[in-house]
Order: sequence, then C-alpha cells, then structure tokens
Amino acid sequence: MAGHRIYAMPFAGVHRAYIAKAERKGRTREEVDEIIRWLTGYSQDDLDRHVDQDTTFTEFFGDAPLNPDRKLITGKVCGVQVETVEEPLMREIRYLDKLIDELAKGRPMAKILRKP
Repeated sequence: MAGHRIYAMPFAGVHRAYIAKAERKGRTREEVDEIIRWLTGYSQDDLDRHVDQDTTFTEFFGDAPLNPDRKLITGKVCGVQVETVEEPLMREIRYLDKLIDELAKGRPMAKILRKP
C-alpha cells in the first residue's frame, strides 16, 4: 500500500472526523485525544501542534514515539484484521481507527487503552 492516498492526507481533517464520530455517540474530544496520546506517545501540546500544522499521516506517525502496548490491539476495521496489516504505516492508522471505533461503540476507556 505504499503511496496510499491517506498517507498524504492532513491528520487534522481525520482528527475532526474522529471527534465528530465520537460526539455522535455521546463521547468527547478529550477521550479521542486521550486515545491518540496513548497510541502515539505525544503530549497534548504535540498533538495540538500536529493538528494546527496540518501534518500528514506520514509525518504524524513518523515522528511519534509509539506505545509498545499498541500491539495488544486486535480485531477488524473495515473488514481488515488490524494485527495482520503488513505495511507499518497502514497498520498504525488501522490501530487508531480500531480504537476510535471501540470508543464510539461505548467501550470503557480502560479497555480501549488496554489497561489491566
């Protein structure tokens, strides 16, 4: 999937879509941001900077000190088993999609963030 068009998309636009999806289901922007911070290792200031600067997905995940526990994320998103996605950047994007889906489905934050 090298060169997939999502890689060049600004993260800010997708971030807004994640927030809108969560809010439609009674969840909050703060929860969306907490998930993103957990996955990427970014601080809130780092996350806000990436959103403000229209960072692409490639840049967003390329700079991230990713959480090693993200490998605990399993399941399907858009019919794709996330843990089997071979292309590293697409796998990170699918991990994030999966976590946002879990949030929208009402799953508790402790389970979304893979806390014991």
